[in-house]
Amino acid sequence: MTKIYFVRHAQPDYAWKEDRTRPLTEDGKNDSAIVLEFLKDKKVDVFYSSPYKRSMDTIADAAAFFGKEIITDERLRERETGAHGNNHEMFQKRWSDHDYHEDGGESIAMVQNRNMEALKKILSDNPDKGIVIGTHGTALSTILNFYDNGFGCNDFLRIIDWMPYIIELDFEGNKLIGKHEHCYVEKEFKGNTNDRAKKGI
Repeated sequence: MTKIYFVRHAQPDYAWKEDRTRPLTEDGKNDSAIVLEFLKDKKVDVFYSSPYKRSMDTIADAAAFFGKEIITDERLRERETGAHGNNHEMFQKRWSDHDYHEDGGESIAMVQNRNMEALKKILSDNPDKGIVIGTHGTALSTILNFYDNGFGCNDFLRIIDWMPYIIELDFEGNKLIGKHEHCYVEKEFKGNTNDRAKKGI
């Protein structure tokens, strides 16, 4: 069995304009400690990540603990956002029509296609291993939707404030056989912090 621990990044600095290099806040850096705390007694063979700084930084201490390098894959990056693309009206439009996107942005289908292409290659390359993937809210949600087409906008909004968030998907070959939510820290999306750590969800 292959176990993949998807780690949605900790709280980023929303004042930082460039998405790819956006760092974690000080709270986000501190909150990333729950990632190492959760993973340190697990079997982990390899670390992958979106190339975005916030995703890599969230799993960096855990990778160092295991003595592993983080392999980045451009296909695992977050959704490209056009003008005014991050608001609830736009969330609803995109999840209602997976091919819809604002000017300059990506649709849910576009994000899902490249993330699933990367995931299938990771599964093929790492049978029966323990894998960590540093990811993002929308990118992760499109993967969850691929395996459960009932996963929609309300499910995406349920996890939008969870930074970091760890969910485990278990596979036999390419077949998903189990899904387990593990832990998160709740932070308001693009807002003020709320330091409620949740474990064992």
